[in-house]
Amino acid sequence: MQPYEIAGMKLPSGIDMDLLLTLDALLDEQNITHAASRLGISQPAMSARLSRLRRVFGERLFIPAPTGRGVLPTPRALALRPTLQQVLNGMSALLEPVGFDPATSQRTFVVALHENPALMVGADLFNRLREKAPLARLRFALPDPDTLPRQMEQGEVDLFIGIGESASGDWVGRRLFTDHFVTAQRKGHPRGPRELGLEDFCCAPHLLVSSAGDPFVGIVDRVLAERGRSRQVMMSTQSYAMAPALVAGTDLLCTLPRRLLRQFATSLDLFEPPIDLPSLALNAYWHPRNHEDAASIWLREQVLQIAGVLERNEG
Repeated sequence: MQPYEIAGMKLPSGIDMDLLLTLDALLDEQNITHAASRLGISQPAMSARLSRLRRVFGERLFIPAPTGRGVLPTPRALALRPTLQQVLNGMSALLEPVGFDPATSQRTFVVALHENPALMVGADLFNRLREKAPLARLRFALPDPDTLPRQMEQGEVDLFIGIGESASGDWVGRRLFTDHFVTAQRKGHPRGPRELGLEDFCCAPHLLVSSAGDPFVGIVDRVLAERGRSRQVMMSTQSYAMAPALVAGTDLLCTLPRRLLRQFATSLDLFEPPIDLPSLALNAYWHPRNHEDAASIWLREQVLQIAGVLERNEG
């Protein structure tokens, strides 16, 4: 009879959880009827399990009591009791859900996002984690479309924050908030603070933030083209973080999400662009493997609460 392990304990082959619980109940109750009632099975089923225990261990573990009432454990059965309790305790611990205590957790949370959403929510998320999970760490990673699906699947990335077209159809997603585009110019720009008309918009030099595709053509240019118009894109950068400083130091105009640009309102004037541009929806995505993970649930709650505050402040 070759042993195997349950919860680190070596047990004979042929034994299962039903037999372990049967042995435990019989040791406690020392009565077949009472033990059967405790386990919610019939007395014949209990007798069958008792016979299985005898076959597995190669000897009787219980004998009829001399009084004719109940059963008595043999010395072998009593010797099994400490190991049995360790096994059952180990199984209980194995089946208990893993909790998450933000106050003591030293977990590193990894969020994949581009500069734009990082500038929108990054500081608030860090400050919130610092307050509620002071020992946890936060890592922002630039999402690579070729590796992000594997990183999400393997748990290397806890959360992706971005637009829907960058997300996999297998992920679970929640809308964080919607944003709209505004156009920025530096304080003291030669054109002055007057509202921005279409003619001024098209004639002015522009900065474009473009991380993919044609570096001098973006959504604004495609909308203008539909109206038979064009603008002068004189400079391009891949960095959202660079754009406000570049606009503040030049006569360039730049059209970006409002939540990003309003953080630089001390050095920039913001205007509604003279064309209708689609709104921008920012979402949070996670892999189904993390859907019921306590730590991941907690992280998502923090992000959603931050987004809710931003949305209320916008209103």
